[in-house]
This record gives sequence, C-alpha cells and structure tokens, in this order.
Amino acid sequence: MNKEFILKHLEPLSEIYGISGQEYLVAKYLHEVYKTYTDEIVYDQLGSIFAIKRSKKEHAKKVMVAGHMDEVGFMVKTITKTGCLTMHPVGGWFSQTLLGQRISVINRNGDVFKGAIASIPPHLLTEEDRKKPMEIKSMLVDIGATSKQEAESWGICVGDMMVLDGQFRQLHGQNRLLGKAFDNRYGCAMGIALLESLKDVELDFDLIVGATVQEEVGLRGATTSASLVSPDLAIVFDCSPANDASGDENAFGQLGKGVLIRFVDANMLPNRCMMHRLEQVCEEHEIPYQFYVSMGGTDAGAIHKHASGVPTVTMCICARNIHTNSSIVDVNDIVSAFNAARHYVSGLNEQLISDMISCNQ
Repeated sequence: MNKEFILKHLEPLSEIYGISGQEYLVAKYLHEVYKTYTDEIVYDQLGSIFAIKRSKKEHAKKVMVAGHMDEVGFMVKTITKTGCLTMHPVGGWFSQTLLGQRISVINRNGDVFKGAIASIPPHLLTEEDRKKPMEIKSMLVDIGATSKQEAESWGICVGDMMVLDGQFRQLHGQNRLLGKAFDNRYGCAMGIALLESLKDVELDFDLIVGATVQEEVGLRGATTSASLVSPDLAIVFDCSPANDASGDENAFGQLGKGVLIRFVDANMLPNRCMMHRLEQVCEEHEIPYQFYVSMGGTDAGAIHKHASGVPTVTMCICARNIHTNSSIVDVNDIVSAFNAARHYVSGLNEQLISDMISCNQ
C-alpha cells in the first residue's frame, strides 16, 4: 500500500460536506467504495455505515474498525430580514477563527450557496469593542441575498448545513497536507486502505470496517453502531490535536513523529493488552510512534462501554489547527498509522483476541 492510494481517497473525502447529523454525502461516497470489496454493507438507524469482510470460520470473533464521518460546522439558525443568516454551531468551535471566513450553505436539495461570515470593519468598532471577541451568536453569514424572502426563494431553510470552505492542498515539501475535516475523514480513508490491503487475505475473524455519525456532538453513532455490530474487539481511527507548533518537543502530539499510542483520554482508558500489542507491532516493524494523552475523546469512549465491555484501542494521528478549515497533518504520520493498523489487524487470531478480552479479568 502506498501513500498515493490513501491520499486518493482522503482528498475527496475531506472536501465533502458533512456536519454531524447530515453525513449522508460522506456515507454515499463510502458505500460506492465499500461495494467494490464486499456485498455485505450495513447501516445503523442513525446513518453509520460498515463493510463486512467475513471469515470462513464458523462463529468467528468480530473485530470492529471505525472512524467517524462528521465534521464540525453550523446550521442555519435564523434568516434576517436583510437576507443574512445566523449560525448554530455543531461541534466545538473557537469563535476567533471565524470572522471573514468563506462558507458554503447547503440546502436540503443539495444546492450550494457560497458566502462569508460577516466581519465588521475595525474602523466602525469602538475601542472597547475591538478588545472583545465576537461571539458566534452575533455573527452573520452573507450569501448575497437582499432579503429574507429572496433567501427563502433560493430554498434556504432553518437547519440547513453550513461548512467553512477548505480546499485540500499538499504543501511545499509534499509531507504536510492542508485542508478541512481531516478530523475525521482521515479515519474514513484509513478504513478504505485497510480493506484494500486485506482484500485477498483470509482472516481468522470477521472484519467490520466503517464510519460512524455524530461523533462531534457526543459519540452518538458510536453508541448505536456498537449495538449494531456487537464487536469482540474494536480499533478506532481519529485525528487529535497536535501541540507542537511552539517548538516544545516534550508536548504531546508532534507532527511527523508517527502514530499516536493514546494511553489516556477523557472518556476511555484503553485495554492494556491491546495498547501494548500496538507498541510491540510498531517496534517489530520499525513504525514510528509516540505516546499521547488528551482531555478530549474519540468514538472509543462509547464503543468500549457497549454491553459488558469491548476491549478497544485507538490508532490516531495528530493535526494542527484542529476544528478549523485549515488543519495540517503529516503524510508520514498517516503512513505510520496505516502500517501499524495493517500489521496489527492481519496479526490477530482467535487466541490473541481471546487473550485481549481476558486481559482485565
């Protein structure tokens, strides 16, 4: 597997519009790709999608591999009498990254309207106002409509999806990528790459690879898809905040230093045997890795609590400027994470899975 294959899918995936609760365009893309690998594609009732590669073994264990489809964004909250739109945030935003940004509004028919988040010129602000960050509730999106009636005549409705524009770019030097929604279309692209690499490999277990909905608003698709799949083990791909731009080499999350071995976060402590196995795989195959701690979380937080518990580990990469339309990731980290996942999954068997399940017993 070369990096070009992963980037071939990461680029279009990252540019698809798909906020939490409105991920259908991402799911459509994944369905078209998944059906080239399997005839068995399943959905939960919120919209999460999974491709199943069955083992020839009867009563095989089930290994779930999941990323999430949704990106942070906004919904149309109101339409003003002047034709501007107010925004309801979906997922976590820092308001200071927003003023003056270009944005796309996608109505229920799939029509796309380009616009910008209104920025009051500084010479129209008082000295006191200049010192205050503007809150999202006070921002307006201008799509060129001259009245509420005109905006409504275009098919714009309350609840329509709004996404900051962020074109995919390979930066000078070729190792860094710039774009939106790497959190977590990275995980979607990794699932495709894993299916491709294992398409001719007979596995000792059922491999269930896919993507969840509504991670950014509370791990909702992870909860329902774990109920759908009922896995014995789970691996979660996600994109986590880098903390290296200041030059602190001791900070957790360094671009270019490899796959993250996430040993603690806000909503999961990983199965220790699975985590140690990930470290062992990286050492054996000379794959760069780095330990990582975060007070955020991933879909693993919901999946590992399904039923009586699902041993779970994450295989994340880090990104600068996360939850903006200008995230930056390192290609070498993506390759490291993929190699770790491929060796990890292909090396699993029924006994090893049973050992991981009994690890905490």
